[in-house]
Amino acid sequence: MKRAVQLAIDNVKQGGGPFGAVLVKDGEIVAEGVNELHETYDVSGHAELLAIRRAQEKLQTDNLTGYIMYASGEPCPMCLTAMYMVGIEKGYYCASIEEAAEYGMGGSIAIYANFKKPREARDLKMEHMPLEAGATNPMALWKEQQDQ
Repeated sequence: MKRAVQLAIDNVKQGGGPFGAVLVKDGEIVAEGVNELHETYDVSGHAELLAIRRAQEKLQTDNLTGYIMYASGEPCPMCLTAMYMVGIEKGYYCASIEEAAEYGMGGSIAIYANFKKPREARDLKMEHMPLEAGATNPMALWKEQQDQ
């Protein structure tokens, strides 16, 4: 955790956000990241996502089961979802989303609250748009290829 916090401090000193993340396996650092939004203008440039991307590229895997995430701040919904999707089962954080909100970074609180609402009541309106009749279904195509 000390490394994640130091990454966050260093990032703030370089004009970035106060977030650092370290991905660990068997007590060894495998990958790390800091928020790079100020450099890349990429909304997905969060510390945890970058640590995950770097680990996946280094290890050539989509499965990070058994890895532990250490983050200077509680992961946002996007980062938490990525952690679930790659199989990370444990993580630690220093600053909670409530603490981050006290410093003007309250976006995660609003998003987490929105997820609790039914789809039709969420701020971001998403509508189901089924495939046209007779169109190739990419999901079915993928399943066919997996079964071969």
